[in-house]
Amino acid sequence: MKIGVFLSSRMGRTDAYRQLTEKLGRFLAENGHELVYGGENYGLMAVLADTVLAAGGRAAGVVPDLSPMRENVHPGLQEIHYVRSMAERKTLMIDLADAFIALPGGIGTLDEFSEVLCLNAIGALHKPLVLLGTDGYYEPFRQVQNKILQEGMADPSSFSLFLITEDLDEAGRFLTTAGS
Repeated sequence: MKIGVFLSSRMGRTDAYRQLTEKLGRFLAENGHELVYGGENYGLMAVLADTVLAAGGRAAGVVPDLSPMRENVHPGLQEIHYVRSMAERKTLMIDLADAFIALPGGIGTLDEFSEVLCLNAIGALHKPLVLLGTDGYYEPFRQVQNKILQEGMADPSSFSLFLITEDLDEAGRFLTTAGS
């Protein structure tokens, strides 16, 4: 399965983010999944690609042809797709991947996973999405999800392909069963 991963190009303030990223990278490689990500060679993005590749996995990058991004492409990727913009990057990643995991990240990560969530909710896409956090990182989003449902702003089925967890094994099971 090709798994698109949205995550930060920064390291964050705690080593827990690096540890989770490395754990996911090993999980992807050991389970025969191919990584599809932003292709860059810094921050947690580099940690993820390094870990996948060191464990014998495959990694594909989708890189906007913008400076400094094109100068910082991870050198070990087996496949690189250059696109013209961040919007095209997101679109191609959505097309290439069979399922998605969002690790802790910033504004870009929020944008990317929100698009997948929205496309699934309106029926334009049928690909599972997991927010995989640590130390309560995605708990505020769970609160938002609950508020959306409590206020009747979305049908519960809008979240049928969506999981928020801190358990990588649970995430893996969800990705393989929810998308089928």
